[in-house]
Amino acid sequence: MKNLSILLALLAAGPAGAQTMAAIKPLPYPQTRKVDTTTTYFGTKVADPYRWLENDQAADTKAWVQEENKVTQDYLSKIPFREAIRQRLTKLWNYEKYSAPRKEGKYTYFSKNTGLQSQFVLYRQLGTGAPEVFLDPNTFSKDGTTSLAGLSFTHDGSLAAYQISEGGSDWRKVIVLNAATKAIVGDTLKDVKFSGLAWKGNQGFYYSSYDKPKTGSQLAGKTQIHKLYFHKLGTPQSTDQLIFGGEKDPNRYIGADLTEDERFLVISANNTTTGNKLYLQDLSKPGSPIVNVVADEKSDVNVVDNVGSKLYIFTNYQAPNFRLVTVDAAAPQQANWKNLIPETKNVLNVSTVGGRIFATYLKDATSLVEEYDLAGKKLRTIQLPGVGAASGFRGKKEDKETYYTFTSYTYPPTIFKYDLASGKSTLYKKEGVQFDPSKYESKQVFYNSKDGTRIPMLITYKKGLVMNGKNPTLLYAYGGFNISLTPGFRTSNIILLENGGIYAVPNLRGGGEYGEAWHNAGIKLKKQNVFDDFIAAAEYLIKNNYTSKDYLAIEGGSNGGLLIGATMSQRPDLCKVAFPAVGVMDMLRYNQFTAGAGWAYDYGTAQDSPEMFNYLYKYSPYHALKPAVYPATMVTTADHDDRVVPAHSFKFASRLQEDQRGPAPVLIRIETKAGHGAGRSTAQVIGQETDKWAFMFENMGVSYKPAI
Repeated sequence: MKNLSILLALLAAGPAGAQTMAAIKPLPYPQTRKVDTTTTYFGTKVADPYRWLENDQAADTKAWVQEENKVTQDYLSKIPFREAIRQRLTKLWNYEKYSAPRKEGKYTYFSKNTGLQSQFVLYRQLGTGAPEVFLDPNTFSKDGTTSLAGLSFTHDGSLAAYQISEGGSDWRKVIVLNAATKAIVGDTLKDVKFSGLAWKGNQGFYYSSYDKPKTGSQLAGKTQIHKLYFHKLGTPQSTDQLIFGGEKDPNRYIGADLTEDERFLVISANNTTTGNKLYLQDLSKPGSPIVNVVADEKSDVNVVDNVGSKLYIFTNYQAPNFRLVTVDAAAPQQANWKNLIPETKNVLNVSTVGGRIFATYLKDATSLVEEYDLAGKKLRTIQLPGVGAASGFRGKKEDKETYYTFTSYTYPPTIFKYDLASGKSTLYKKEGVQFDPSKYESKQVFYNSKDGTRIPMLITYKKGLVMNGKNPTLLYAYGGFNISLTPGFRTSNIILLENGGIYAVPNLRGGGEYGEAWHNAGIKLKKQNVFDDFIAAAEYLIKNNYTSKDYLAIEGGSNGGLLIGATMSQRPDLCKVAFPAVGVMDMLRYNQFTAGAGWAYDYGTAQDSPEMFNYLYKYSPYHALKPAVYPATMVTTADHDDRVVPAHSFKFASRLQEDQRGPAPVLIRIETKAGHGAGRSTAQVIGQETDKWAFMFENMGVSYKPAI
């Protein structure tokens, strides 16, 4: 009886609680049935009463989704300022947005959204002529939920292969066009997943995929063995040549690329999301074998360029913060690698264009960019507009100029053209969002986590804001998979900032901000460090009067959704509102779905050892919940999420509704025709952000005030 638990909690609070009850009508959550399902791990029986929700194709699961969505939408529809937020967000979103351009053949290609289009449109331009539409994903489906998910041109630009995602799924289709006429060439490839497209001349291209599950849910079905194929134009997909992988050489992920001169096929193979084996094939010699360069998955390694037989390899082998090395393809093994750009105290990333190497360093999660020649001589440090994140600096060897995008939490994404000869940056495109950066500030602070580790955090707010502990604050983080959270402008955050709110982003262990050592400090049996770092960030904000518990919301997605779920179970008293999005919530079974087994480097699995099982069981959000007073929570997921399957969120929300002993609502918002996040239509994004801010302000007792 979920509603009864709320009533008892309020009555136990005495007259004040009874008075509150008059104003709060318990939500009519579905009476989610429980089943007697258990699994035994190393002698411990673990109950899983909501396992039936893992079957996303079952009629009773679909009915449950409809019932939960009705409760959620009924609640949200009663928030008086919800539509005002939607109108403000729609107005804020309605400005032209561009991608940085790229040169393919004789054309320059770029993406543009006029403002509220569901998807960006791909244009091309010949010289200074008028741009023309090359691909318009808004025509792919009536509701705008089919998106452009990848694009690759032949070296001469005469052919283009593009991927589409339907409803946000990771399963893609590949369509080939004659670039000049835009006519479709050959058959459409189907069931392609986690793949790039690497052209070999104009003959065809390499791509990767799995055998699609033939039984059960095709979205949730486990995908284990990746295979690399070559598709020859004009032939059916069924005759595509298997190049690498398969049952005899199983790998969960296989990627392929060609060096720009198309001499070398470079193959990456791995079974987790960290580290990879590396293989090389010299295509200039017919019949040449595929040579193993790196035989283990203990480091990340990637060929980024070549000059003849000289390979440029980017790696963290014996360099946790990464370095760039060179080696001759005739003897490419690690023992022969020579430093070109050595490792430093800052994490390195590299890109190439016009015979130059751009070294982008992370310095306390912000960008520092240096330019080198191919001999490793430093030419200059790029002068960026400020402290923030820069990306781009890519192109072909013959290019004389390149482009990069700069952004921060208070600096909308701005594209600059960079002249390689002079090193001069000039403004190319500035976004027209209605936001005045001069009225806001973003400052970096450092705080100590539970074990004393120093953690950076960027805090953004309106200048002159009084720190009185009553500012509505959103604390967002990720903390995993060697992913770095760098400063980036989000149009949606204007709603918070212009209403006296604060946006805070800590860089937790498990991420990549300080290299592989930082990553490894937040994995497997050290995963608790990530949660401790996050909890300490919240405590810092409260202690320093930025906000207080009653005005604090926490948010994270995917691995960050796990972070929010774990934080809620460990510290249900920490905040007022929680947003666990598309989270990994069942840590004992995550590796049974789609490509989940590939996350084992970060998480470990319940099958590894008794120690690993007990560790996961203790913090697994779905299992760690117990009867308590939890914050107002809106779980979000999507029906086509085939990366972190919605069953994680379904089961977590069901147990949270069961265990909630306070009056705060526990909702689950299930987006339809959407996946893990990429490719959502503009309307879907605005809709979800509207509901997030409305739910947050309503449960904090904050009145939304539309900007004048």
